[in-house]
Amino acid sequence: MDIERKLEILSSYAKYDISCVYSKSKNLKIRPKHFIYYSQSNTGKTIPLLKVLFSNACIYDCAYCINRKTNNVPRATFTVDELVNLTTNFYKRNYIKGLFLSSAIIKNPNFTMEQMLKVVKKLRIKEGFKGYIHLKIIPGTSEILVKEAGFYADRVSINVELPTKHSLLLLAPDKKPESIQNPLILSSKTYIETIHEAKKYKSVKIYSPAGQTTQIIVGATPESDKNILSFANKLYNQYKLKRVYYSAYIAINKDKRLPLKNEEIIREKRLYQADFLIREYNFTLEELFEKSKNLNLTLDPKTNWAVNHPDFFPIDINKASYDELLRIPGIGIKSANLIIKARKSSSLSFENLKKLGINLKKAQYFIACNGKKYDKNRELTPLFLFDFTKEVNTVETPSL
Repeated sequence: MDIERKLEILSSYAKYDISCVYSKSKNLKIRPKHFIYYSQSNTGKTIPLLKVLFSNACIYDCAYCINRKTNNVPRATFTVDELVNLTTNFYKRNYIKGLFLSSAIIKNPNFTMEQMLKVVKKLRIKEGFKGYIHLKIIPGTSEILVKEAGFYADRVSINVELPTKHSLLLLAPDKKPESIQNPLILSSKTYIETIHEAKKYKSVKIYSPAGQTTQIIVGATPESDKNILSFANKLYNQYKLKRVYYSAYIAINKDKRLPLKNEEIIREKRLYQADFLIREYNFTLEELFEKSKNLNLTLDPKTNWAVNHPDFFPIDINKASYDELLRIPGIGIKSANLIIKARKSSSLSFENLKKLGINLKKAQYFIACNGKKYDKNRELTPLFLFDFTKEVNTVETPSL
């Protein structure tokens, strides 16, 4: 099989790995269906990555996976040199800024991880590759390989796949919970150890410096949104993860253990929004699930909370604390900081807020300036007069 066909297969079948955005490059002679993954760096800059599988010839039979061994799909496997040359070539031509490498399980977990490591080591050592590398760690990989992976990759990730042990054993019987948990523990421990050592000795190399991530499939099993986010919070706390990704289930396989339809993509968005509120906005899990175990698909989680707490509003912009400002729909971290800085000079009016670039589309329903509402005739109760369902529910771009 020629390299172009391998690239087409292994980039296309990599698309199910995590929720992300793809694009074709008009300048490339090779134009597979799915080719480049755009991801956001910690500095906020969006960069293109070559996202591929090393192989999709899997020995496992996970019910939800397109690459399961019982599926009749095209199969391909790169050689180490093929993938190194492909990555180097695209990088030198400025088509990509890095590599996102995962794989199906070929032969066994250690053999698969060894091949992937050969790729990244050859890129770093022989080719002098300075681009970004995100490397998936295969469940069941030995401790030696897990440790080695993080010293050649900028970020490593280990997918937990499903939120409960029962669900994992049901849909992915070849994957044992400990085969996922052990690499998570080791990568987290090694990352923290090297961070502490680097503070003492400048020569210490940090393990997976961009942190570790994982993925949860949403909708393949019946867990509620509260169950999923509770599990995600444990992952954040126990393993110091940088991000938990949520991927809406896609009904690509016919299996009696699985739902017949795709999970709604809006549910995935709501989980990202709720995750962000908990991590960055000081909301608690219980606050977001006061009336239901599932998130409101019509309203984003912050607006839903605000609608259910009319007693908390309107909030006076000139008196509110930072945490109170973050409770206002339509006002985020940047806007809250702008307001606090600006009101040190003078009292703010609605016109002042507009000049600061504060988007009042949603916020107007929940705020006051010096005791005055945006519209004195508008009450807080009929908030549904505003059609929140037509809003563009933005979710932060998955970061590197």
